[in-house]
Amino acid sequence: MQNSMKRKIILDCDPGHDDAIAILLAAGNEAIDLIGITTVAGNAELEKTTLNALKVCEIAGIVDIPVHKGSSQPLIRKRETAADIHGDSGMDGPILPEPEKEAEDEHAVDFIIGKLMESDGDITLVPVGPLTNIAMAMRREPAILSKIQEIVIMGGGTFGNWTPAAEFNIYVDADAAKVVFESGVPITMMGLDLTHQALADHEVCSRIGEIGNPAANFVSDLLSYFRKTYLEFFGFEHPPVHDVCSVAYCIDPTVVETKKLRVDIETKGELTYGMTLVDLHGVTGREPNVNVALKLHHDKFWNMLVETLKQY
Repeated sequence: MQNSMKRKIILDCDPGHDDAIAILLAAGNEAIDLIGITTVAGNAELEKTTLNALKVCEIAGIVDIPVHKGSSQPLIRKRETAADIHGDSGMDGPILPEPEKEAEDEHAVDFIIGKLMESDGDITLVPVGPLTNIAMAMRREPAILSKIQEIVIMGGGTFGNWTPAAEFNIYVDADAAKVVFESGVPITMMGLDLTHQALADHEVCSRIGEIGNPAANFVSDLLSYFRKTYLEFFGFEHPPVHDVCSVAYCIDPTVVETKKLRVDIETKGELTYGMTLVDLHGVTGREPNVNVALKLHHDKFWNMLVETLKQY
């Protein structure tokens, strides 16, 4: 496959167990040109999520993709992390070597702006954590809006997992999410309605375990830890690999089925802050603004991940 045929993406993440698997899928699949990894505070503090991204690169031999450290705090609210789910490090479970690779000096927001401004409008942003970096880039340089091919978000849904109303990534910085969702840029949303279908069951884990290379063994360790916390806190027998869905969509959009719907972000509600109001039935009469992913094609999704892990 020629490089010009690959889909150029910047993966904005907060590793995070499922973020780590998303990095491996993006860096290892021939359909993707991963031009950069940017980090944000979310599942853990910024220093930890950045270190985790570097560790993923180390274990997988990803040496030529820059990692840029981004925002350490939400735009307005106090920082909130998910140590109960991902552990104190943000990526508890696997034992990993310290990375030789270091983060770049350039801030993630400046990197995102620079790459978009010098592009031909062919870069997709794939934020799978809080949307702070993306919103800051939009506010700092509005000229990037016309340069973004698409934003493929992991976040939101018609129900919550951090509060009854809100999914974690949106809740952590709903003010940033509001900026992004109202930007007019084409958005595809992998919300909980979709990602809760991407469950790493025993058959999937067996297939990954049989690969036997360091990257696949790392994924097995990630899923083993993630399974325990999801069972304890959410009662899930199998853990969902939320963030992987966004990268999978960039590789092959037919891996999911989407519907264009109106989605608005709640930032003022006492009990509903961070809620993504998905107008499933068109009751508001407002113009649809988001491609909302609603159905996952399981075999296609898991085959994609397994075959990519075999390449490491």
